[in-house]
Amino acid sequence: MTKKQRIQIRNRIKEAILDTEQKILEYSELSKPISPENAIGRISRMDAINNKSVVEAALRESKKKLSDLKFVEGLIHKDDFGICISCKQSIPIGRILFRPQSKKCVKCAN
Repeated sequence: MTKKQRIQIRNRIKEAILDTEQKILEYSELSKPISPENAIGRISRMDAINNKSVVEAALRESKKKLSDLKFVEGLIHKDDFGICISCKQSIPIGRILFRPQSKKCVKCAN
């Protein structure tokens, strides 16, 4: 991997971290408890509870992604960065740029 590619990947990781942190803030706001004092109907309340559980799942996924991104950010300067942890082959640069938290190549990720 070239120095230019590492810089490009590092910038993409930083961008993904900022984006994910913003999503976590939004999801945290959306997953706040639904106040029983709100005058909404029973069906609307059930729909709101269902939506809240979907947002909570997205929040958990975003927190995991942020953790993975920060972990990968710490590895970018190592010689084995960009190597699949399963098959030990290079992960294509396109995959790393698309999904910077990837630790596996597409073949091994499936």
